[in-house]
Amino acid sequence: MKATGIVRRIDDLGRVVVPKEIRRTLRIREGDPLEIFTDREGEIILKKYSPIGELGQFAGLYAESLAQTSGCLVCITDKDHVIAAAGAGKKDFDGKPISKQLEHVITDRETFYAQKDEKGFVKITLDDTGDFQSQVVSTIISEGDAIGSVVMYNREESSGMGETESKLARVAAGFLGKQMEQ
Repeated sequence: MKATGIVRRIDDLGRVVVPKEIRRTLRIREGDPLEIFTDREGEIILKKYSPIGELGQFAGLYAESLAQTSGCLVCITDKDHVIAAAGAGKKDFDGKPISKQLEHVITDRETFYAQKDEKGFVKITLDDTGDFQSQVVSTIISEGDAIGSVVMYNREESSGMGETESKLARVAAGFLGKQMEQ
């Protein structure tokens, strides 16, 4: 654990303010859920809660199946990180923080496909090198909230994404959203 040197008092309602610098660094926004843990030494640990993170292993299996069927790289994300990745190049994406562009796509609840040189083409992670030629992005919605995305990436220029891949991504996003509701 890393000490910050910041001390806060608990108010009469039991609240503690998390400093703006820490919220910005950890990408915690107003309304974000936090999970609370305690340990034997009396420490309280706050962790940003990812509802889709609970489906991590299941999402990984689903991504693997989708990647084998489509021949694409498949990434399943929450609103902050890639939760699961499968297909060629998965090690470059798995567990990495998502880009601001993808955050906006999720917030705006978009579903689209784009070619590399088109305006709508987005980087998936902060360090995405952009080696891919086409992509499909579909937002995962659970109980009315946008909680993540399903991204399919294709490296081959000749076989761009189309309606089939778009439908696969939408079905995957819909299915994962329904799984979260159960």
